[in-house]
Amino acid sequence: MNKKFIFICLVLAGIADITSAQENLKIAWPGEYKWKIGSDQKSGNTRMVELLPGNESMNNWTIIGTMVSMIGSTSVSVEQAMKMTYNQTLKNAPQAKLKMIEKGIKSGSSWVLFRIESPKFNNSAIPESQLYYIIQGKQALYSNFVAIKQPALGVLFVEKWAKVFKNSMLAGK
Repeated sequence: MNKKFIFICLVLAGIADITSAQENLKIAWPGEYKWKIGSDQKSGNTRMVELLPGNESMNNWTIIGTMVSMIGSTSVSVEQAMKMTYNQTLKNAPQAKLKMIEKGIKSGSSWVLFRIESPKFNNSAIPESQLYYIIQGKQALYSNFVAIKQPALGVLFVEKWAKVFKNSMLAGK
């Protein structure tokens, strides 16, 4: 991993407005994908950054990473956030399956790791499966996932990405 990538990684991982946020979630996204920003959207207190491999586009991707921060969202438990995420997915993918993998507390912050596997969507026969990591910070709820266009996630994929997400770090200024 080169120094430029590490810097981008740390800036991207601090999903909240870096200049004024008191808290950031730092994720070391694996360098083999040569990530680039596919989109960076902010609406009110929510910010979403989507990462793509360097040679892919938002219209044609094989793997995508997404980081969402909801500043001020501190009363929603990670379990509630998991259920809301699943219920939202069911609206577009009624055959989607949820599997909670693990949950815990890291430095006083609750987190949950789960997957949602969708064999198809209402408007598309292309499957998509995501591995989610949601952590409740002191000032924000952070929802992060990696997705692939497959009907299910393989064991090695889950192991690799679980390690990436669980090695993330909440950091305050």
